[in-house]
Amino acid sequence: MTRKREIRFIIIRSLVAICIALLVATLLIFISAGGDTFHEKLEATGEALRQMLIGPLFRMSKKKGTSFELKRLADILAAMIPTIFTGLSVCIMFSANQFNLGAEGGIMLGAFVSAMVAIYVPMPAGLHAVVAVLIGGAVVAILMLLPALLKTKLSVSEMVCSLMLNYIIMYVIKFLMNTYLADKSRGQIMSYPFRETSAIAPIVNNTTFSGAKLTWGFVVAIVAVILCGLFMYRSRWGYAIRMIGINQAFAGYSGMKVGSVIVLSQVLGGFLAGAGGGVEMLGRYTSFSWSALPGYGWTGITIAILASNNPYMVPLAAFFMAYLSKGCDLMATYAKVPAQLIDIIQGVIFLFFAAEQFLAKYRQKLVVKSAEEEIARLNLNKEG
Repeated sequence: MTRKREIRFIIIRSLVAICIALLVATLLIFISAGGDTFHEKLEATGEALRQMLIGPLFRMSKKKGTSFELKRLADILAAMIPTIFTGLSVCIMFSANQFNLGAEGGIMLGAFVSAMVAIYVPMPAGLHAVVAVLIGGAVVAILMLLPALLKTKLSVSEMVCSLMLNYIIMYVIKFLMNTYLADKSRGQIMSYPFRETSAIAPIVNNTTFSGAKLTWGFVVAIVAVILCGLFMYRSRWGYAIRMIGINQAFAGYSGMKVGSVIVLSQVLGGFLAGAGGGVEMLGRYTSFSWSALPGYGWTGITIAILASNNPYMVPLAAFFMAYLSKGCDLMATYAKVPAQLIDIIQGVIFLFFAAEQFLAKYRQKLVVKSAEEEIARLNLNKEG
């Protein structure tokens, strides 16, 4: 199948899965919506859907009508920052057929380490944030050696190992915060304030962007997308990662160092997750206060699936998830519908993308059509 048809199939498959998820959500909204009669429940469902699908970018008022709000767009773009990093992290690891789930704990550990650098290591402004983020990413990259080496040396499941590692990270951080690092003068468990030199500044210094916490971290995230795309599709190591993901046995027979590439994919994934945690922490917060896993890693898995492990598609998938999350929050606030619908929608999307036979007949038709066109082209060349 040609590259153009492959991209078209991926887009159509994604859109169909999203539409099915939204239909399921609509049914659940109707069931949980207020109202005693069918007409009342139908009106409540329509209002909830308007809030979910239009509300993230437009303010809806009976008096003033519907108007676009730049602040809401800035909120969505800011929410994309950590999930772009975790989406890229999962993309690289999944491309090597390594089901490492450590992005969730990795982003928390990266945020924690970057926060400690921001508090206890004095540096000049500008350099401070860069060093803190790089150190946070490096620590997580080193930690990801554990599931990677256990997989390559002892054939331990990287999925189970990384999943357990997430909770080890969370509880170790909670222990350190509760015992040694918390600022006791505050009413809740949080660290001392970050040094001002470590803050990641807003892209534009006005109330819209600073209020939404849309910082230069978004630009860094887009740069990371471009670099990951170039690495995966324009480098020898990226090619090896993708070939091992497609057929590990064949890659080994062709001379690729399978073990080294598996380790590389998980280390790179860990670095991206850790760096994303640092960027999010220093751009959005003034002290470390996370007491539980933030959920960005699990969202990153959905984003990677939506993007079909293509780094260039990650921003679009991250925008969709951030938009949907914002819409569900507005729906819960204004239409009194449970915000947990976002988890149901994610689950349905995951279900259809994980189903290998979903739209398989349509893909087969595209493959056959491409083969027929190639045969016709070869016959035409012979006759010429």
